[in-house]
Amino acid sequence: MTRIDLITGILGAGKTTFLHGYAEYFIQKGEKIAILENDFGAVNIDMLMLKDLQCDHCQLEMIAGGGDPCCHRRRFKTQLISLGMQHFDRVIIEPSGIFDMDEFFDILHESPLDRWFMIGSILTILDAETEEHLSEEMQYLLASESACAGKLILSKQNPAESPEQTAGRILSQLNQALASIHCQRRFQEKEMSLKNWKDFTDQDYADFAAAGYRNEPYVKQFRTDALHSTTHYFMHIAIPEQQISDLIYTVMHDPACGKIYRIKGTLPAENGGFLKINAVHEKIEIAPVKDGQAVLIVIGDPIRFTDTDQYFRKANTDPAYVSI
Repeated sequence: MTRIDLITGILGAGKTTFLHGYAEYFIQKGEKIAILENDFGAVNIDMLMLKDLQCDHCQLEMIAGGGDPCCHRRRFKTQLISLGMQHFDRVIIEPSGIFDMDEFFDILHESPLDRWFMIGSILTILDAETEEHLSEEMQYLLASESACAGKLILSKQNPAESPEQTAGRILSQLNQALASIHCQRRFQEKEMSLKNWKDFTDQDYADFAAAGYRNEPYVKQFRTDALHSTTHYFMHIAIPEQQISDLIYTVMHDPACGKIYRIKGTLPAENGGFLKINAVHEKIEIAPVKDGQAVLIVIGDPIRFTDTDQYFRKANTDPAYVSI
C-alpha cells in the first residue's frame, strides 16, 4: 500500500519549506513519491516553490480548493484515485491553511482508496511567532489541524528565547486552543521537534516519517468553507530588485493595508529568471529560481485592497499590471 502523509499548519507556518526538505529525503532514498498541493486559487505559488523537486522520483500535482465543499471533495478523491493507480511509495499532501481534517480521514476510508492507501504520518508545523491573541477562527484552525498530529514541528525559532521557552509558550497556547474545542488531547514538549531545520538529519526525517497520527475527537466550531482569509492577487508585476524587500516590509507593517499574514510569489529578476518571495512579519525570504510567474499573493484578514494596491502599483514597471 502507498503511505500517505499530511503536512498541516495555519497560514504562513512554514509547511512548504518543511515539505521541501522532507520530500528531498525520500527522493535521495530512491523512493517514488508524489506531492499533492491542495490549495485555494488558480495561481499556486507553493507549487512553483516545489518545482525544482520534480524528477523521475517525484511528481507534483495540484488540486484547487474553494468553491462548493462537495465539489472539492470529489476533486480531492478523484486526484487521490489517480495517484493510487500509479503505485507511488508515498504521497505527501500539503493542504491550505484552512482545512477540514475529517475530509482527509473520511475520503481515505472510501473505496477504492481504503485498499490503496494507508496513513503514514500527520505532521503539524507550528510557527514560533504565532500571535498570542488569535481570532476565534484562527484558534480553531490551530487546534483542529494539530489534534491528530503524530509530531509537532516548530518553525521560525526566536533567537531571543531558548527553544524550551518557545516550546512552553507555544504548547500553552495550543493546549488552550484544544480545550476550547473540547479535545481531550494535551501536547507535551517530547511530542515537538525543537531542532533548527537546517540541522535536520536523515534520522530526523525518518523519525517524522514514522511519527504516525492520532484520531482525536473534537467539537467542530466552524465550517471550513465559511472560513476565508482574504487573498488578493497582484499579477504582471515587476519591481526593481533593490526595492522589493523594503516595499514588502512596508506593506506588511502598514496598518492602512490591513492585517497581513503573508506575502508570497515570484517576481522577474533583472538578469533573467525569477525571484521567489516568501514573507511573514518576522522574515522576508528572497531567492532566485529558474521558473515562475510575475505574481504576488497577499494573504490577510482583512486586507485593505486599495491601499495595498497603491503601494504595488507605484513601484510596478510592467504596463500589463493587474490586481484582483
